[in-house]
Amino acid sequence: MRQAKDVETMERMTGPVLVLGLDMADGALIRRWSRQGRLPHLADLARAGATLELDTPADALHTSTWPTFATGVLPGQHGVYYPYQPTPGQQFARQIGPDQYGARTLWSRADAAGRSCLVYDVPETFPENGFRGRAIYDWGTWAHYGSTSAQPHTLLRELRSRFGRYPLGYEAMRLGFAHPEGIDAPLLESVRYKSATAQWLLQQADWDLAVIGFGETHCAGHYLWPPGARVEDADGDPRFERLFDVYAALDAAIGALRTNLPATGTLLVVSGDGVRANHCGWHLLPPLLARLGYASLSGQPGTNDGAGARPSLMARVGRIVPAGLKQRIADTLPLRTRNRLGLMTQAAAYDWPRTRAFALPTDLEGCVRLNVRDREPQGIVEPGAEYEDLCRELRTRLEELVNPATGAPAVDRVWIRNEIFPGPRQEELPDLIVTWRDDAPIAALTSPRAGTVEGANPDSRPGTHSTAGLLVAHGPGIPEASEARGRLVDLAPTILHRLGVPDTGGLEGTAWRPDANLSIHQERP
Repeated sequence: MRQAKDVETMERMTGPVLVLGLDMADGALIRRWSRQGRLPHLADLARAGATLELDTPADALHTSTWPTFATGVLPGQHGVYYPYQPTPGQQFARQIGPDQYGARTLWSRADAAGRSCLVYDVPETFPENGFRGRAIYDWGTWAHYGSTSAQPHTLLRELRSRFGRYPLGYEAMRLGFAHPEGIDAPLLESVRYKSATAQWLLQQADWDLAVIGFGETHCAGHYLWPPGARVEDADGDPRFERLFDVYAALDAAIGALRTNLPATGTLLVVSGDGVRANHCGWHLLPPLLARLGYASLSGQPGTNDGAGARPSLMARVGRIVPAGLKQRIADTLPLRTRNRLGLMTQAAAYDWPRTRAFALPTDLEGCVRLNVRDREPQGIVEPGAEYEDLCRELRTRLEELVNPATGAPAVDRVWIRNEIFPGPRQEELPDLIVTWRDDAPIAALTSPRAGTVEGANPDSRPGTHSTAGLLVAHGPGIPEASEARGRLVDLAPTILHRLGVPDTGGLEGTAWRPDANLSIHQERP
C-alpha cells in the first residue's frame, strides 16, 4: 500500500472514530457498484482513503466475525460463533448469553480509559457490567442474540418515543427459514429509520467512539439474492436491482452520517462477510454421521448397528405431533423457551452411549462435535490420542464426499478446530467444521464408505454467507485511493490506538500505524 507523507504521529491522532458496520454486506458487490458510480458516497470514501479486503474467521465460522471485530481476538479466545453453541459439561448445544464472551469488547476498553462511547445495534453483542457509555442492543439487528435493551435503560424509551418502533417487522430467530413477502419496502424504510435514529444518537452527546450496526444487508442478502447467481452476474442482471436498492439506501445513510465527523476523525465502514448462493449440505450431516457409524439416532434402525435404541419420550412426542401444530404451539412461546425446547428435542434424537460424533445446530457450515468423556456428560471418546485420531479420521471421511449432481467434491475444506482457533475458549466451538463447495445445490452426498445420503435442504433462502469481507477507511494517516489486504482482528487495536487508549494487552490483532504498511496480513491457516 502507498504510504502517506508528513502525517501526524499516531499518538496525536485522538480524533473521534465512527464505525459503520454493514452486516453481511458483500465486499465484491460494494467494490463493483462503487467503481460504476452507483454507490457515490462509498466511492468517494474509497477515493479519499483505503479499501481493504479482509481476512476474517468467516472462512470457517461465518457468524464469528462480529465478536472478532468487537474483541480483537479470534474465536478460540472469545468463544462466540453462533446463537446455539456447545458448552463443556452439557451434552448438546445451548442458547448463548452474555457469559459466553471470553474477552472484553473494544468499547468497554475505551470506556474504562475515559473515552465516551456510543454503541448501537452491533450484532451478536450483549450489555456489559460497568459500561458507562450509551448503548442499544438488539433493537434493529437481524438476529437477536439477547433481549432488546439499552444502557442507560431510558435511552431506548426516548428513542422509541421520538421515532417509533424499528419498522422491519421481521427477525431471524422468529422467522427461521420462512420467506417474508413484500420485504423490499420495509427494508428500505428500516435503513432510513436506522440512519435517522443514529443521527439523533450522535447529536445528543459528545462521543469519542461510535459503533453503529446496519442489519438490513443481512436480511437482504438472504432473501433478495437472485437464486443461483454469482457476484460476477451483477453487471447488467436486473435480478440484482432489488438487492442494489438496499445498498443504495445504505450508501445514502453513510453519506449522511459521515457529516458528523470532524476533519480529525476516522470513519471505518466494515463488513465481516458477504453473500453467495445458498448451496450448502449441512442438513445431510446427521444421517451421514449415522450412516458412517459415528452417530446412533434414537429408534432409527440402520444408523450404526441395525437396531437403534428406544427413542426418548420427547423424541416419541415429537414424531406424533403434526408439524403444523408444533409450529403453532412454538409461535406462542417466549423465544428462549421455544429455543430451549427445540435444542432439547434435537439432543433427544441421539443414543448418546453409542454416539462418538454428532452434528451441531447451524445454517451454513457443517459443525461436528465429538462426544468426549469428561467434557460431555455422556461422553465416550477418550481425550488425547483417541480424540485426535478420530478428528483426522472424520476429516478424511468428509473430504471423500461427492455431490452426485456434479460429480465433483461436495466439501471445500474440513477444519479441525484446535489447529485454527487455539485458546482458552476453543472447547466452546465445534471440533470439526465443514465448508461446502457452492458450485451447485447439494441435495445428496455420496462416498464409497457412506453410499448415498439424500434429503431436501430445509433452508429455502436463496442467499447465504460468504467470506467476502471489506473495510473502507478514511482518516488521518490513511493513504488516499489505496487498496490492500488486512485482517478483521486488527480493527479493535487500530481503533483503540487512534483513540489514544494505551492499554491493549491481550489483543491478538495489531494496530495499523501511519508509518507502517496498512496491509498487515497473516496467512490463513
